[in-house]
Amino acid sequence: MSLPHVFDGSSQQHTTTERSVFDGRMPSAPGDLRMEARGITPVPESHRYGGPGRLFTVWFAPNLTMTGVFTGTLGAVLGLDFATALAAVVFGTLLGAVPAAWLGTWGSRTGAGQLPLSTLAFGKAVALPGILQWLSSVAWDALIGLFGGDALARLLGWPFWIGVLVMMAGQGLVGALGYEAIHRLQKVMSFALAVAFAVLAVKLLDGAEPVTTSGVHGLDRFGAIVLTSTVALSLSLSWAPYASDFSRYLPRETSRPRMFWYTLLGIGLSFVAVQSLGLWGASVFTDQTAKGVDELLGGGALSAFGLLAVALAALCSNAMNDYSGSLALQTVGVRVPRPFAAVLAAALGFPLVLWMHAADTAARFQNVLLFVGYWIPGFVAVVAVDWLVRARERGGAPVDLSAEAARPQPWWPAPLAFLVAFAAAVPFMNTSLYVGPVAEALHGADLAYYVAFLVALLAYVPLRLRSRRRGGA
Repeated sequence: MSLPHVFDGSSQQHTTTERSVFDGRMPSAPGDLRMEARGITPVPESHRYGGPGRLFTVWFAPNLTMTGVFTGTLGAVLGLDFATALAAVVFGTLLGAVPAAWLGTWGSRTGAGQLPLSTLAFGKAVALPGILQWLSSVAWDALIGLFGGDALARLLGWPFWIGVLVMMAGQGLVGALGYEAIHRLQKVMSFALAVAFAVLAVKLLDGAEPVTTSGVHGLDRFGAIVLTSTVALSLSLSWAPYASDFSRYLPRETSRPRMFWYTLLGIGLSFVAVQSLGLWGASVFTDQTAKGVDELLGGGALSAFGLLAVALAALCSNAMNDYSGSLALQTVGVRVPRPFAAVLAAALGFPLVLWMHAADTAARFQNVLLFVGYWIPGFVAVVAVDWLVRARERGGAPVDLSAEAARPQPWWPAPLAFLVAFAAAVPFMNTSLYVGPVAEALHGADLAYYVAFLVALLAYVPLRLRSRRRGGA
């Protein structure tokens, strides 16, 4: 293993100064909003607090964004009727939420974040998923900040770039404050944003009509259904590499079933709600969705309330991107304080937002959305298999990360399976930049996520079991 200090603060390979970058101050109780300096070093059981119910709000509020609404319009754009597109959205959302909910239960058992935990499977090759996760965090900052910054600029009469700049500064601050600040913010915003989007839904029901008949048939309809469900899946599955980051302070004895269901409900309900809203009002919303919200609400105080909600929702979501991005950067081995790494992720998202806003927003949005997630199914398959094999070896004993990290295991099977899975998925991808031959033959159906997961399982399981029988190499 290349990063034993992640799980063993007594490692002799690193100086006290280096270790302090990954350690640092931790929140001590709900409402402790002082800056969290704690990095990738696991949270000791003596500093754990909170209950599983807070997982519902931390996973509910960040998804009530215009990104989800904009994504929801896809089914209508592809020619599907409302009922069919909604079924595809629900299926994809829940399927993607299940891995995130399960991985989140690892936080209370280990006190560790998701990317640091992947070191067990990837060893010194953890830099591969770590860099991808960090880049994905920056990309999500842009995807969500695009609408949040636009809403803030429209609300206050600012140029677009100033709205985005202020948005990025706010989310970077919350990401730097860390775990408890994010949990408290999401608890408050869950109620505020639910009201805001309910108001938007009422106005939408009064002024827009959903598509009741399908404009595509046969294999074209099949391709549209699959692509709609895949994009919905990509949204909820995108939280999987973050999952245990926001449960790592929960006590070890926290009920895992309750953790799972609170997370699944938080992700599932929020994403289905906002995508349904976008699907219903596809005729109203445009590329400039802040403008669509403004026009839909009719101006005045109600429009101002709606635009403020869009901006705050983006801040909530991106603060989590920056927080998890900071842990990913440290996992790669970059020895910078976690708060600084969070601010850095927000800063790098700024030029990407400007790029997306400069031309065909819809096409660039869909391309970034799909590309930032294609690596995740293979990652989930690898870490899940490694976790289950280790659980079987422990025979029901509690997880001891120092002991797990000390188990000899070759590092190469995980990245090999990961890369093979990604390569196998390429022919099944469908974006405006590239359409794989299989996706084209299937009339646009994007099966890349499913293929990547299955291939990663088929490639990694025999390699992992072989290394277990040999006792490492």
